[in-house]
Amino acid sequence: MTPGPRESNDEAVLATGFSRALRAAGLDAPPSATIDFALALGLLGITRPEHVFWAGRACFCRRPDDADLYVATFVAYFGHAGVTLPGGRLSTEPRSSLPALAMASGGEPPPADRSDDFRDPVPPVRAAYGAAEILRTKDFGDCTEAELAEVTRFMAQVRRRPPRRRSRRLVVARRPGRGTLDVRRTMRSSLASQGDPFRLRRRVRGTRPRRLVLLLDVSGSMGPYTPALLHFAHALVLTHRGAEVFTVGTRCTRVTRELAWRDTDAALRRVAVAAPDLEGGTRLGEGLASFNRAWGMSGLARGAIVVVCSDGWERGDPSVLADEMERLSLVAHRIIWANPLKGAEGYEPLTRGMRAALPHVDEFVSGHSLEALEGLFEVISK
Repeated sequence: MTPGPRESNDEAVLATGFSRALRAAGLDAPPSATIDFALALGLLGITRPEHVFWAGRACFCRRPDDADLYVATFVAYFGHAGVTLPGGRLSTEPRSSLPALAMASGGEPPPADRSDDFRDPVPPVRAAYGAAEILRTKDFGDCTEAELAEVTRFMAQVRRRPPRRRSRRLVVARRPGRGTLDVRRTMRSSLASQGDPFRLRRRVRGTRPRRLVLLLDVSGSMGPYTPALLHFAHALVLTHRGAEVFTVGTRCTRVTRELAWRDTDAALRRVAVAAPDLEGGTRLGEGLASFNRAWGMSGLARGAIVVVCSDGWERGDPSVLADEMERLSLVAHRIIWANPLKGAEGYEPLTRGMRAALPHVDEFVSGHSLEALEGLFEVISK
């Protein structure tokens, strides 16, 4: 193998010289692989010999039979696992001889001499089922305080797309031939062409965020899920301007202003003060009736997406809940019911509250884990 004409620290020169050496040794090293190798070196750097080794192997070895020839060429070109220069760079000057150790390596780089400053290439790390993936599917009721804190951190990173609706305000049409004629903009643009309106400007109806109303059941039966759902509501209020949050237990309390604080702990403390019925009794029908009388029928729920987070355990009269759900369905755009118990195997909505509410629900989803809340986000964004 002929030595290179000069020594350089440039990634492109190193990649080009090494690919020439591979082709001279009989390995297929097309220009596309050389470019990929140079880009990989630009990202990884050339200060670590093991990085150069595995980057080159990923780019140039396309068949299992290529591994032996690649390792032999790498050892001959760089010398063992790489040559460390005083500046911390790899040399592009190839070695003139092929060590016998490389021919017997069996497709892996030879062991480095510990007397030198060489290190063996790091073996590839296999992907594992991590703790983050476990927490995504773990039931909130089974999480410890530390796990729940980690879940809330992941919840803040969930990508949220607020639902939108068509507005009455007209905006500029981006596609030609759609919408109504905008005479003023058409005449103004015709001044550039001596009054010839050869391009017609149009306007279409724009979109605006749709109001979102969140009704959280904070009764005792929802105790294991209340902290996570409050964090969910807090993240929703901070990212969606049209979100309104109410707690429903023995009464209905509006907590949107309390959850608008950016500090999560301060927001939850204010909610605890504003809603004294946390982990109390369950009167969904009466709480929903209070919401409809004070806020829902007066305009807050009109055209909105209403999300009810509850397990459906009703201690009051279920007929009241059915009547109030029917009234709410007449003005709301959609009603989504998130039941944390739905994620349990073999669950059926047999409680009196769920049987009274389900005929008026558009979407019935689970809300027991981070993965379930991500799915709830997608349902809301439809």
